[in-house]
Amino acid sequence: MCCSALIPLAAFWFCLPNPLFQTSYSTTVYDRSGLLLGARVSKSGEWRFPQQLELPERYITCLISYEDRYFYYHPGVNPGAVFRALWQNMKAGKTVSGGSTITMQTIRMARGKKRNLYQKCIEMVMAVRLELTHSKAAILSLYASHAPFGSNVMGIDAASWRYFGHSSTELSWSEAALLAVLPNAPSAMHIRKNRSALIQKRNRLITRLYEQGKMDEITLRLALDEPLPDEPFPLPQLAPHAVSNLQTGRPGRKHITTIDAALQIKVERVLKRWNDEFSQNKIQNIAAVVFNVEKGEVMAYCGNVNFESGQFGSHVDIIQAPRSSGSILKPFLYQLMLQDGELLPEMLIPDVPVMADGFQPQNYNLKYDGAVPARLALSRSLNLPSVNMLKQYGVAKFLTDLRESGFSTFKYPSDHYGLTLILGGGEVTLWETSVAYLRMAQSVLFNIREQQRSDKFDWGQVPLFSGGESSVFSAGASWQTLEALIHVNRPEDIDWKSIPSMRKVAWKTGTSYGFRDAWAVGVTPEYVVGVWTGNASGEGRAGLTGTGTSALAMFDIFNLLGHTSWFDMPASAFEETEICKTSGHLAGRHCDDTEKRPVLQAGFRTEACTYHTVVYLSEDEKSRVYANCYPAEKMVKKTWFVLPPIQEWYYKKRHPGYKALPPLNPLCTGHQPAVRPMEFIYPNTHNPVRLSKQLDGSVGALALELAHRQPNAVVYWHINEQYLGSTQYFHQMSVTPGEGRHLITVVDEWGNTLARWIEVR
Repeated sequence: MCCSALIPLAAFWFCLPNPLFQTSYSTTVYDRSGLLLGARVSKSGEWRFPQQLELPERYITCLISYEDRYFYYHPGVNPGAVFRALWQNMKAGKTVSGGSTITMQTIRMARGKKRNLYQKCIEMVMAVRLELTHSKAAILSLYASHAPFGSNVMGIDAASWRYFGHSSTELSWSEAALLAVLPNAPSAMHIRKNRSALIQKRNRLITRLYEQGKMDEITLRLALDEPLPDEPFPLPQLAPHAVSNLQTGRPGRKHITTIDAALQIKVERVLKRWNDEFSQNKIQNIAAVVFNVEKGEVMAYCGNVNFESGQFGSHVDIIQAPRSSGSILKPFLYQLMLQDGELLPEMLIPDVPVMADGFQPQNYNLKYDGAVPARLALSRSLNLPSVNMLKQYGVAKFLTDLRESGFSTFKYPSDHYGLTLILGGGEVTLWETSVAYLRMAQSVLFNIREQQRSDKFDWGQVPLFSGGESSVFSAGASWQTLEALIHVNRPEDIDWKSIPSMRKVAWKTGTSYGFRDAWAVGVTPEYVVGVWTGNASGEGRAGLTGTGTSALAMFDIFNLLGHTSWFDMPASAFEETEICKTSGHLAGRHCDDTEKRPVLQAGFRTEACTYHTVVYLSEDEKSRVYANCYPAEKMVKKTWFVLPPIQEWYYKKRHPGYKALPPLNPLCTGHQPAVRPMEFIYPNTHNPVRLSKQLDGSVGALALELAHRQPNAVVYWHINEQYLGSTQYFHQMSVTPGEGRHLITVVDEWGNTLARWIEVR
């Protein structure tokens, strides 16, 4: 008997499904202050925003007055309303009143069953059950979030945006009353049909509220005079690519992002303006992302322009699309070599022609410095010094560091990329690239904060997509890198360094092979701005460069942002020491011009200067001599800055003050010189040489080139001991060797010899 009594009790208690509404919701995305950025329809094709927990008071007042005046007093079923409805229906001979409470209507919407007496009885039971475990506010929330408002609009918030163009928190009395009466017969009345009947229902409710003392006479008149909307409003389309990404990754949810809607609008306008200009050169796409450095938050996310049109790949979210990196990774190599003790900022790096992994990179200006300080090589984005730096650091090591710093697009082993990795041989995304620069800035900023504050500083989050904390970047090396990037020449035709009010920005551009991708990323202690320009299709266009396109938009975006400062030097990471002013190395024992500069602890592992050497000159200082070929008492001892021959060949063209070593004294020509007198410019490695075919089918010639310290030296060329000819002043020789290994030998007029094996394919 006891068990049989428990069965209906258990059936009553478990009669409600969990969750109550088995339905799909729209993906809604809001900015940091709760402003709607955009939304996507639910899987069922309806505009149904995720449940709204707090309802506006005006709407609650209107709804209860219209639907269920005794809502706060009944247990889910109002017996008086039920009996009154039965009497009215019997008297009319048809159903004219349902007598349903708001709780019962909520159950009916959740169940979706046909309306008849049996189903109403079930609704009554379930309504009482719902009232036992849900507050009145929760039941109102369930009703308002799922009520039909005509067409495919469900729920008060979706209806408010579609019919009034704003959030339900901003409803006027007239708007709240309209939304209260619409679910009563959404198929019979709509803002586009039976408008007069809808206005009458709304106005009757407004008048009733006035009679109940809910509003004064002026409010009544304003509410009655307010017109119905003519057409549904389109939902906001701010940061549409962010909305689409969240729809794909986490659909049917309400997302509060850190995006600033006001800034988002301004950034989108900047990109649209530049896109209008670039599109004249058939450059159709541009994207940008803005981060707050201290909080690690994304403030603006513009994945592309002209989203509504759908043309030229505008639906592609370029921020998340892998594209060729160009030179945008160079600062990371510079930073890693600094903190690994393989580089100092002023250290000379070779800037000479080189054959690397089967390709011959060139600087953008097609010129060579011979040797250039690493800091300037970075700020000028010189390709050949970067290749030499990567060769020294190691491709595999650099690739590992890039992956650890958050780059997920490098799917292949290091052999696949080779030395081209630093010049765009791999693909990156604007998101991960900007996040990496963000982490570099944070490593400096938070190191300073740790010195100023005792509490641990939170790295913050990158909320829209993945972007974890990175320990790859050290504060000192990051600061030196950002300092170098200040001096990148800006696209404006002005001397920005001479203008005190011009903000400091560390920035870097990149241009991929074939002018397909143009990058620009700028960094301050407050913000990181990343911009990409190009065609989503991958089509290259002449003139598509980082400086000529993306940098222009990037600096315009910085102009939208507030005041920015600059990074303080993390003094604890450095120690002052003597540096050779000419070579940038730690001062060697022969360096005669040094200065004290701050050096990272790891920097003390770098090699001391080897460019300065002691030489002995003749009495008139016009030739080099040795003790066994020249009177010792007449020799003059000097310290001399000497570059390798191939570097010297180019360096002295760019630096008129460079003094080449004097020639050997005729008395000492039979002695082996202390420094190399000549060096191959090409070929300068033992890599295989490929000869291309000409238009007539013949095999092209191999152009050999040599650098000699003495400009007027006569050099004799041989291949496989076969004499080719001699050169003077300009040491170039053409030869067409057969396939296989060949020995190139050169001998100068003083008997100095240089040889190199080459393999021709």
